[in-house]
Amino acid sequence: MTAPAAKRAAGAHPEGTPPPSPLLPKRRGIELALLMGAVLLSACGYVVVGFARAHPVPSGAAGYGAGLGGLALLAHLAVRLRAPYADPLLLPTAVLLNGLGLVLIFRLDLETPADPAAPAQLVWSTVGVGLFIAVVVLLRDHRTLQRYADRCAALALLLMVVPIFFPAVNGARIWIRAAGFSIQPGEFAKVLITVFFAAYLAANRNALAHTGQPVGRLRLPAGQVLGPVVTIWLISVGVLVLERDLGTSLLFFGIFVVLLYVATGRTGWIVFGVLLAAAGSAAVGTLEPHVHGRVQDWLHPFAGIAAGRGPGQLAQSLFAFAAGGMFGTGLGQGHSYLIGFAQKSDFILATWGEELGLAGLTALLVLYALLVGRGYQAAHGLRDPFGSLLAVGLAALPALQVFVIAGGVTGLIPLTGMALPFLAQGGSSVVTNWIIVALLVRISDRARAPRPAPDPAAPTAPGGAR
Repeated sequence: MTAPAAKRAAGAHPEGTPPPSPLLPKRRGIELALLMGAVLLSACGYVVVGFARAHPVPSGAAGYGAGLGGLALLAHLAVRLRAPYADPLLLPTAVLLNGLGLVLIFRLDLETPADPAAPAQLVWSTVGVGLFIAVVVLLRDHRTLQRYADRCAALALLLMVVPIFFPAVNGARIWIRAAGFSIQPGEFAKVLITVFFAAYLAANRNALAHTGQPVGRLRLPAGQVLGPVVTIWLISVGVLVLERDLGTSLLFFGIFVVLLYVATGRTGWIVFGVLLAAAGSAAVGTLEPHVHGRVQDWLHPFAGIAAGRGPGQLAQSLFAFAAGGMFGTGLGQGHSYLIGFAQKSDFILATWGEELGLAGLTALLVLYALLVGRGYQAAHGLRDPFGSLLAVGLAALPALQVFVIAGGVTGLIPLTGMALPFLAQGGSSVVTNWIIVALLVRISDRARAPRPAPDPAAPTAPGGAR
């Protein structure tokens, strides 16, 4: 380096001050290209379903492709203008998953023409993208949410309590139905409770990690530190048990344990959480008739066939996966409609596995892994504890959901009612998942944005700190 260059460098970064972070490429062009590919793949799937059912190109194919492309373009413009440094893979992955879900629901609508679900799902997807744009545009800094953590917890508990006063649907009280309109409040509550957990654990992470009574290799925090968050978690789980919605209850417990582990760095919390979850599941599975029935179906999935009643839903799901083999029967050419009423929601993964095989199932799980991994990467790039914990919690939500659903429909764990993110029928679910992606986009923009150089004129504390 020449003397003038060295002098300029020294003047730009005085001794004892760190240089500014390097300028990262924005990658908005890559995002747009990936979005075009996601829309094209989804539109091709729509056409393939029509051909597979011995029909010409579906009459709504052009409108479907244009609608999905328009939504993707609007979301891209919002990210380009308001979150220019956001991760370029988050939005295209969400668009592709949502588009494939619409294709799959349209394919199943052909088996139930009297009960079409794809048009309503497209409307809910539009609402979800609208809220995605609103979050990206209006929420300029994710740290703003930390100030409203207590209100988020109160609202989450309220949303979980309300469905208790409405009639049960398929054995669970998780819906609010009025005037032909229905929502599932627990879907929104999971985001709010994640915000609260992240805020509280970020504020008390040192006390959680370094104070309390040691029990073996696990250090139990003081009651006044862990008490409030455990109380809210117990209340939320108690409400969910009353609603018989153990899938969401398991999801809440998983988020609680994951964030507690990330906040404290103690692996003992994972062991403690797994043991506590197993004990609670065993108790509820024994005492609650609805859950006990699902456990029995899991233990004996072919009991109905042996008794002459025919295969149940789980048996039909296992048959669908077996029929799919490695490469599937072909999109639109399966028989998973035999599963029955939950074919578009709880068991939609069985349709995917039958018609696209193990190869297609692996590709789908890779898409989910990509979404989750980019969320974790955004958490790694942040310096504020709240943002890191929030990103981990939001990314863990779809990860836990996919595990619970995939495990249930393949017989790995007892089946719990829950919507596969973006893929399954459910307006509340798709809207909530778009909100999760929007928050991850906002967080990733903060994580990847260049940090300004420190002001040389700022006062310097003893030891060189500013």
